[in-house]
Amino acid sequence: MSSDDTPETPSEPAGLPADSPFRNERTDRDEAQQYVLPLVVHIEKTAPPARTDALRTAARAVLVMLSDERSAGEGEWAQVMRDWQDARIRKVVRRARGAEWRKACALPGITVTGESAEVRVFPPVPLDGWPKELAKLQVSGTDLDDPEPPAAPDLAGPVLWLNPDLDMSAGKEMAQAGHGAQLAWWELSETERKTWREAGFPLSVSTPQAGRWQELTVSGLPVVQDAGFTEIAPGSCTVVADHPALRR
Repeated sequence: MSSDDTPETPSEPAGLPADSPFRNERTDRDEAQQYVLPLVVHIEKTAPPARTDALRTAARAVLVMLSDERSAGEGEWAQVMRDWQDARIRKVVRRARGAEWRKACALPGITVTGESAEVRVFPPVPLDGWPKELAKLQVSGTDLDDPEPPAAPDLAGPVLWLNPDLDMSAGKEMAQAGHGAQLAWWELSETERKTWREAGFPLSVSTPQAGRWQELTVSGLPVVQDAGFTEIAPGSCTVVADHPALRR
């Protein structure tokens, strides 16, 4: 931790299942074939999206993919979605502009639009099996800013709370927000999922004060514990997924 007055977040938050895809120690999920969920954010040099909106849009994109009829039952993406969720639930965010973005949009996937951000999410692919149009896109360069201070989160609705003591790129935070949204989705009933989906998956993304973050990590809400593949240490708690239906 970079701040002496911030208590260390627990390495194993309360309620983290033994087979959680977010545990940093090796689990049975590591024995399965590993897939990754690609997300591509549209970043033009002259009009980049706002950072917080990009995080919200990435989280919504994950939810849209999870809830799409092609991802369920005998849908065309159902098998790879199952294979992906049986493993580590990896997500990688890359950036595209101009012709790169147009080529990405020609591939099977779903584009989700926010206030200023566009994110396209694709069916999971093997770690070493990316389509060439996506494989050549850059992971770096997703450093985004908020031109104005983000609005306060809507506490009556779902909120993805970011660890205030971690320094992550926007791309990394987008992936972590997607993890948080997915954990919340897994915890909801079918009725609660339907209500959220029909509303368009509204959610807020916000960074709490250190004391509030500590409370959130032990509140019983889903906590994302990063496996430490990039940027941050294994076991770091990155996001708490807060949804009205999950509050105790």
